[in-house]
Amino acid sequence: MTIKKGIRFKTACYTIEGLGSFGTVLFFNYLYFFMQAQHGFSDKGNLTLAALLGLSYTFASLYAGRFARRHGYFTALKLGFSIMLVALVVGSQLSSAPGQIAAAIVMTFGMCLIWPTIEALVSEGESPEGVPRAVGLYNITWAVTNAIAYFIGGTFIQTLGFKSIYYLPMVIVIVQLVLTFWLQNHASELAQLTADKPPAAPLLPDPDRPSPARAKTFLRMAWLSNPFAYIAINTLIAVIPGLAARMHLSPMLAGFTCSLWCFARLGTFLVLWHWPGWHYRFRWLVTSFAVLILSFAAMLIVPSLAVLLVAQIFFGAAIGLIYYSSLFYSMDASEIKSEHGGIHEAAIGVGNFIGPAVGAASLQFMPQYVSSGAVAVSALLVCGFGGLLTIWKTAK
Repeated sequence: MTIKKGIRFKTACYTIEGLGSFGTVLFFNYLYFFMQAQHGFSDKGNLTLAALLGLSYTFASLYAGRFARRHGYFTALKLGFSIMLVALVVGSQLSSAPGQIAAAIVMTFGMCLIWPTIEALVSEGESPEGVPRAVGLYNITWAVTNAIAYFIGGTFIQTLGFKSIYYLPMVIVIVQLVLTFWLQNHASELAQLTADKPPAAPLLPDPDRPSPARAKTFLRMAWLSNPFAYIAINTLIAVIPGLAARMHLSPMLAGFTCSLWCFARLGTFLVLWHWPGWHYRFRWLVTSFAVLILSFAAMLIVPSLAVLLVAQIFFGAAIGLIYYSSLFYSMDASEIKSEHGGIHEAAIGVGNFIGPAVGAASLQFMPQYVSSGAVAVSALLVCGFGGLLTIWKTAK
């Protein structure tokens, strides 16, 4: 009976996560199309907006992980969803660009309370052997709904109008709040997941487990790599409306065409979930970083739809392994999961800020070069690659 209750509890957590991924992707990814169509934002304007949201995400995530640990998971979830709901309701009624940007910032603060908390909930009560399975399910859940939301988001806009990026997430957040209250009413099941287990046998040396020093090195490398992956991701998402306009793609066709990397990332998550051979293997992390740089530059610098499609496959695979590494090494045998989850999410925020900020600055000072932002961000990614190699060589 306890096992069945635990399964229901974790299923509800994954449901909240999947709904959240769908709603936030629909809002934030298509916010740039909205700002371009309604307020005339160029690539530089959208990159500046992306940098502002990324900066907000960084500081909010660090605080959110600590808040969840100190005040409880369910308090964090209820507060986060309430903030998001208010931001969506108010934002949907505003017509000015500053007002909608302010609503997006508030939405970001609410969202930051959600992800570290859900990451901790799905990993709580798991043995070291069970953490990879929990992290795998977490990654696949959000990746599936993320890809679907990006794929069909443009269709929603064309059929329901741009305000659908407010109204549909609004409904989703209300459902998430209801599920959160259900979870809280069954909170004792979370404790039973651990309490009902027999005492653990003394740990024996495991040849497949890394030494503490090696584990720490990989955690540092993953926490470095993941922000750079999101430097590329958030820069790409912010300029896709401009890229689509140059290729004469409607928002619906842009959603179909430019979501391929999301499905490639999902496929990578599925492979990594079932194949643990990449755990604590440097060659996989360093190769994915190199592929990330090359595929990002190809997508934004080479003016070809065919190149855009092919490069997305490699881009999705690269960021899939980098993201999976960061979350797995953060959760693996961690006793402070919400705080480590907060650090993991804050690292994403750093990338979300730096990449678009560099891209926007390049377009500001070199507006005559359309690809100046992409070149500058690619150079930044090369610097990150050098940092990865430095950490590895120092550790060795």
